[in-house]
Amino acid sequence: MSLKEKLKDDVVVHMKAGNKVALTTVRNVLGEIEAREKSGKTPVELDDLQVTALLQKEAAKRRDTAATYSAAGHEDRAAAEISEAEVIEAYLPKGLTREEAEAIVDEVVAGLQADGTELTMRSMGAVMKSVTPKIAGRFDGKAVSEIVRARLA
Repeated sequence: MSLKEKLKDDVVVHMKAGNKVALTTVRNVLGEIEAREKSGKTPVELDDLQVTALLQKEAAKRRDTAATYSAAGHEDRAAAEISEAEVIEAYLPKGLTREEAEAIVDEVVAGLQADGTELTMRSMGAVMKSVTPKIAGRFDGKAVSEIVRARLA
């Protein structure tokens, strides 16, 4: 089952449970997904990786809004934004620790070296191309880039 299908199924679950916050949040996210799919010259179907990236942006947007509300003294609105962010984050894959991310990078580097590829800083693109699908959405891309750069130095 794709992530988008899971979201659609959960609309019914939240409706039956009477969970208005989760229902509204999931509907809003589905609306954002549909808008993204229909924007542009030709309609596209977002895959799970793209939906995950969209969910991360939506959760971050709500956390930023909550911080703004807190700074303005609107704690009730901030709490509502945080609860929406938590609903969205429940659909995101479990994050990786730095050690797990480093292990994935080391595994890819070892695999490329085993294939006879001499790795230098110029090989960074090839390493990142192999690492990104394994880590995407579960660890910060900039930090992954730093780890790869340290391994190749």
